[in-house]
Amino acid sequence: MSKPCRRPTRVAIKKLRSEKKRQEKVLNAKLRATGQVPHSAAPLPNRSSAFATVDEEHREDAVSKQMRLLRKELPALLAQLEQIPDPRDPKKRRHKLTVLLLYGLLMFVFQFSSRRETNREISRPQFMANLHLLFPEIDTLPHADTLFRLLRDIDLEQLEQAHVDLVRRLIRGKNFRRYLIDHCYPIAIDGSQKLAGDTLWTEELLQRTVGKDETRHTQYFVYVLEASFAFHNGLVIPLLSEFLEHALGDTEAQKQDCELRGFVRLSDRLKTLFPRLPILLLLDGLYANGPVMRRCLRAHWQFMIVLKDKDLSTVWQEFRALHALKPQVVQRGWGRRRQHFSWVNDIDYAFAANGRQRLKQNLVVCEESWEKIDEQARTVTETSRHAWLSSQPLSQDNVHERCNLGARHRWGIEAGFLVEKHQGYHYEHAFALDWNAMKGYHLLMRLAHVFNTLARFTRQLRDLYQQLGVRGAIAFIRSSCAAPWLDPARIRALLAAPFLLQLE
Repeated sequence: MSKPCRRPTRVAIKKLRSEKKRQEKVLNAKLRATGQVPHSAAPLPNRSSAFATVDEEHREDAVSKQMRLLRKELPALLAQLEQIPDPRDPKKRRHKLTVLLLYGLLMFVFQFSSRRETNREISRPQFMANLHLLFPEIDTLPHADTLFRLLRDIDLEQLEQAHVDLVRRLIRGKNFRRYLIDHCYPIAIDGSQKLAGDTLWTEELLQRTVGKDETRHTQYFVYVLEASFAFHNGLVIPLLSEFLEHALGDTEAQKQDCELRGFVRLSDRLKTLFPRLPILLLLDGLYANGPVMRRCLRAHWQFMIVLKDKDLSTVWQEFRALHALKPQVVQRGWGRRRQHFSWVNDIDYAFAANGRQRLKQNLVVCEESWEKIDEQARTVTETSRHAWLSSQPLSQDNVHERCNLGARHRWGIEAGFLVEKHQGYHYEHAFALDWNAMKGYHLLMRLAHVFNTLARFTRQLRDLYQQLGVRGAIAFIRSSCAAPWLDPARIRALLAAPFLLQLE
């Protein structure tokens, strides 16, 4: 006799899902009654198109606003790019250097997936006509391989400098002043793998051994250390990229380049480019060591660094001992979470040989709990624990700002990696198997990500991005440029109107 099936029936599954939704509504109502408002963003609407006629789509309005944002910064950007020495033969130049780089920027603004797709789509007659309407600088479109040959031989420092100057203009325009932490600009630094393979196509690639036994082999990969502004409203602005190279490691010890070595170079560049900018570095547990913290303090930067339980054992021992003698705690609610902060200031930390170097550290621990409805429609309590090293002493007045609005939003750079890898920017695609050209495409991609991020958070395009989502809005604008939707006279009038960047 067969045993009865223990799996729930269709009716039972439907009943369980309905009960879970009901319990979630009850829990949310209870939280709102106690003043705990959930932080989760509203999902995209799941409905048919809200437009009844073609005129209601307002395609010209959406395209003009996106392009006015780009064109607002275009004169200064093109002037900066024009300073780049052109390595091409003057007798064989058909397109200006600025036109080629603008073409490469638009390639990522419109989120084309490859050079081949860019050639196929952007060279269509209607797309070319609309691009010339939006950007009169582009008289004729180059072939994608022409851009590749330019990026292969160009000096990329000036290209990155154009990116930095754009960010400087945004800072001078006080576009980010509402999102500062303790009057500092929060900058997250983290590394990410760009691509990996079994072929050594350039000597700069890093290497590692993967597989087991008979499948064990050498793999070559590209790793990039990125720096981005990570504001607590979700705004993430790409800033600098530092490529790790095999030859930049410790050759005497037969060690290749690593993230900590890359941090030294990146921090030096950051200090040179922004010598007086007040900065709050948001770093993960890899950087919880004396040399990194000393470097930050010498640069007059603040920091919030994740501290794991097994790292800096002497700091943890002193924290527990001092906290037992004089506990400093505060409890508060944040969204639907109940938080318990405890901290100790002025912890003595010794490092280097024989403890010759000493620093005063401030350690804060956040323990939190919240209720959620599990898959069985039961109310369960979830808990988590976080710890950070702070360059500044903690108090009841600043613990929320430094931890919840600063340190916790280090995830912004990881969310940026997710967007660039899987949501249209093709971070993990090389676009060229040449080291310099690959870096050039990467820098153009990060610059295009800045413009699309600004468009998402600007008041003029807020409704479009909320209605269609980020990728949906970009696809909507791209399809509008690829079809005969745009009236030349109206577009010229719209583009001539002034554009004021106002971030939400």
